[in-house]
Amino acid sequence: MRRLRRLAHLVLFCPFSKGLQQGRLPGLRVKYVFLVWLGIFAGSWLAYVNYSSYTELCRGHVCQVVICDQYRKGIISGSICQDLCSLHKVEWRTCLSSAPGQQVYSGLWQGKEVTIKCGIEESLNSEDRLGAGPRRELVLFDKPTRGTSMKEFREMTLSFLKANLGDLPSLPALVGQVLLMADFNKDSRVSLAEAKSVWALLQHNEFLLLLSLRKEHAARLLGCCGDLYVTEGVPHSSWLGAALPPVLRPLLPPALLRALQQWLGPAWPWRAKIAIGLLEFVEDLFHGAHGTFYMCETTLANVGYTAQYDFRMADLQQVAPEAAVRRFLQGRRCQRSEDCTYGHDCRAPCDRLMRRCKGDLLQPNLAKVCALLREYLLPGAPHDLREELGSQLRTCTTLSGLASQVEAHHSLVLSHLKTLLWKKISNTKYS
Repeated sequence: MRRLRRLAHLVLFCPFSKGLQQGRLPGLRVKYVFLVWLGIFAGSWLAYVNYSSYTELCRGHVCQVVICDQYRKGIISGSICQDLCSLHKVEWRTCLSSAPGQQVYSGLWQGKEVTIKCGIEESLNSEDRLGAGPRRELVLFDKPTRGTSMKEFREMTLSFLKANLGDLPSLPALVGQVLLMADFNKDSRVSLAEAKSVWALLQHNEFLLLLSLRKEHAARLLGCCGDLYVTEGVPHSSWLGAALPPVLRPLLPPALLRALQQWLGPAWPWRAKIAIGLLEFVEDLFHGAHGTFYMCETTLANVGYTAQYDFRMADLQQVAPEAAVRRFLQGRRCQRSEDCTYGHDCRAPCDRLMRRCKGDLLQPNLAKVCALLREYLLPGAPHDLREELGSQLRTCTTLSGLASQVEAHHSLVLSHLKTLLWKKISNTKYS
């Protein structure tokens, strides 16, 4: 009897089950086809976005065409012009540009890894860029004009530096350094083409800073042609996100990035050595021979280091002279502090009664750097150091930008931090 019931059950339900399975298969196939199509569409879209971004950001060929055109016409000069335009000994490699107007490439020159930097006019953003390129000489290489004497060029350079760095007693020496560098062919005279080239280079904020700051904290300048210049190779990045494609960076949670940073980044003693170099850089910005400078984008993406773990500032574009920041803020109308922001994070308070920006920044360089170091140094720090280091970094982040506090407290806090870190790694292989 039990067998008859099972047989009846099989007869009644098996055909229905079979039909159900047959009906389900087409639905599954549609789902798989849809998922495959969606994957292809998403992949194609990402490829298109990356390609569009690359073609917009990476226009090194335009730079080279324009620079070499000016060189062959005798309008500009430079120490690497012949290798770049005639002998083709400068090899352009990976595009590192983050903005269309500032072209950055890794490269190879004279057997060394180098970084190639060149500016392109922001207006060159259409299909007629190449046709408009040679007209750059009318804008960029227009000074000095024919007939300008050496004395006039010296005064012109001094006035420019005063406007950008402030009226400092050290500027005449810096002018002498600029004129010495302008003699690219070392014939003890500055030609009109050499003067035009060095004047164009001075318009680049980073180039001006390379002349003004101590050499050990930034990549060494190796050569130039017109306003194109070559520095030492790209330093290693302390920010893991720099190695990721731009499209993927927002998709990763910050907590995961921090964990990967700790696992895959340099060992803690090496990080301490890099941090000491960063603190020395902050000290140099505050007590520099050619005035005070502000870091207006404080991120790990700008903290680089050499193969020996010596600190190198990866990007000086967001470091601004105090005179330039004050000129921007002076008399600026505002409703809130956000309206008084120079660059990314150089922010001054807003006087709501007068509705004008004040001159002092809310945070000095050191406070912003200490906030960065809390994320960079505290994970993985030795147990006997963590509490004191955390306390000093917290104190440091509370520094304000008021002139009355910066001078004394700033120097004291910075000195304590450097001493604390140096004691931990001195007399070891990490020092």
